[in-house]
Amino acid sequence: MSGFWVWLILAAVFFVAEVMTTGFVLMWFGVGALVAALLAFGNLSGFGVQTAAFLAVSIALTIASRTIFERLLPKGNAAGDLKTGMDALPGQIGVVEEASSSETGEGAVRVFGSVWRAFPAPDEAPLRKGEQVQVERIEGVSIFVRRTGGEPSWRTEGRTKGRTEGVESPPQGAAEFEQERKELER
Repeated sequence: MSGFWVWLILAAVFFVAEVMTTGFVLMWFGVGALVAALLAFGNLSGFGVQTAAFLAVSIALTIASRTIFERLLPKGNAAGDLKTGMDALPGQIGVVEEASSSETGEGAVRVFGSVWRAFPAPDEAPLRKGEQVQVERIEGVSIFVRRTGGEPSWRTEGRTKGRTEGVESPPQGAAEFEQERKELER
């Protein structure tokens, strides 16, 4: 009966260790230890047979689960295709917040709510405030952009219309905003 408790404790250790890891392997060794504990409980076999059953069940379940998971889960590394932060910027659309300066061509573009130092792509004209641009590439902390060909959206024009440099206009009421939007759509 003492072999039963050894295998049962070993199974508990494997199950607890599985909870703390991400590999999904130790669980199968816990199942193998449970099979060995059942053999020990009934005094059906000696320690050698229990160990062989433990190893056979554990290895067979590990191999079977890998085969099943390979079929069920998508091929390739999905995490490798996920782009975040700066890697997600190329291809995204932004709005020019500050026109290009005449000397360097540097301007400012808002993408994903953040304002970036931006330069027009080599064959592009200087950036104008309110234009929609697409991020072409990133170099250091600067982005290079290309015009999308679309006109600025009515939201962008509505926010900047009636403002002077450095002076914020008061918020518009809903009726004024709707009227301005209709004017811009014409």
